Amino acid sequence: MNHGHDDTERVFAALPPARGRAFARTWWGRAWLKALEDTALDGEQLKRGRRHARAGAVGAVSVRPGRVTAVVRDPDGTARRSDVLWRPLGEGEWERFLDMAADRAGHVAALLDREMPPHLVEDAADAGIDLLPGIGDLDAECACGAWDHCPHSAALCYQVARLLDEDPFVLLLLRGRGEPRLLAELQARSAGRATAAAGATEPDVARPEDPAGVPVADAFARDASPAPLPAPPGLPAGPGQPPALATGTAPPPEVDAEALELLAADAAGRALRLLSEALSPGHERTPVESDLSSRQDAVRLAATSGARLTPALAARLAAGSGREPADLDLAVRAWNHGGAAALGVLEEEEPPLGPEVLTRARASLGAAWEEVTAGAGRADAWAESGSGRWTLTGAPLQLRLGHDGRWWPYREEHGRWAPAGPGGPDPATVLAEWAESAESAGSTEQRTLTEPTEPARPTERS
Repeated sequence: MNHGHDDTERVFAALPPARGRAFARTWWGRAWLKALEDTALDGEQLKRGRRHARAGAVGAVSVRPGRVTAVVRDPDGTARRSDVLWRPLGEGEWERFLDMAADRAGHVAALLDREMPPHLVEDAADAGIDLLPGIGDLDAECACGAWDHCPHSAALCYQVARLLDEDPFVLLLLRGRGEPRLLAELQARSAGRATAAAGATEPDVARPEDPAGVPVADAFARDASPAPLPAPPGLPAGPGQPPALATGTAPPPEVDAEALELLAADAAGRALRLLSEALSPGHERTPVESDLSSRQDAVRLAATSGARLTPALAARLAAGSGREPADLDLAVRAWNHGGAAALGVLEEEEPPLGPEVLTRARASLGAAWEEVTAGAGRADAWAESGSGRWTLTGAPLQLRLGHDGRWWPYREEHGRWAPAGPGGPDPATVLAEWAESAESAGSTEQRTLTEPTEPARPTERS
């Protein structure tokens, strides 16, 4: 990827084929693809575009304000120039964005770290600026003559999502500002505000050398604004240290000092998280989290306690939540992949999914399997091993559909099904991420997602 750039255009070398990987890992990259998928009228064209992008058919990508351009090759070698257009922000919109970002140093720091946190997008929206595309925002022009998004423009959009994952400044350039100019304007604006604040005059006060003070009538007659309130203190760098209970006096037999220290550290960490969320912009619009049951909270505590969780404390949490230690280990893995939702998928025997949901799920899984294997996989490769659960024949792989509509990958380990990764709304994306992680780990499981499988055989595993 080319990181040398100016204010008007950046050109990125052609990316390698994307087989076995997701096109977008970041939330803003997925938002870009959602705008494409919600806008396009023909789902078959999008599917062909994904195949083009996976096969490495997209050439070098040029990004400039309002336009992304690349040459896309068809399977027969025919080259088509394709463009994706999105209206740049106007000068007034950029002024509002710069004012908003200059007021919040964290936004600039996040962009420099190549991150686009949700609160940056929310604050921009409050200022009347949409940083991410919505339905109908992405227009297409292609040499193939299509009037809607065609396979070539779709392939280009999928490739752009990979670029956005690496650098959100690509998105801002498309909206009209390159990285050097944007950072220079933010720096100048911040410096000007700091200078103005330093030169502000102090309000009138009685001079210490005047022992007579100020008459009450004169004080009330003064037209002076009160001194501004000081800024609230910033968040601490980390949670407070809980008290150490290891003293010269042994605790009573019924008191577990190690467990109390763990709970105190957990309370401090949760307090810092809640304070940080409460001070973040837009917190008042954030839905309230559901309360966890004691059984769920035991898993959360085990998953978030780090080195403080000794084997003895882990055994106590397992017993207190009605689990064996091995079951608690699996529950912690599920929690780390997706919190309470992932834990529910692990521990529910069979979610009661209706026949219409299951019919749509089977069709979605079939289409995903065809896409990931590029048509090389058998249509009957997945054996249904319970309501909302499908097992890949001949491989220790399983997909589960949760109540939230997300698909969750599982791997068979020592005769048990174990959570293998985060969930996602699209089984194709979940399978692609799964194959990529297996390949990077040197696992042979990746072959099962790219080679034909044997016909499905009945299985008793669930």
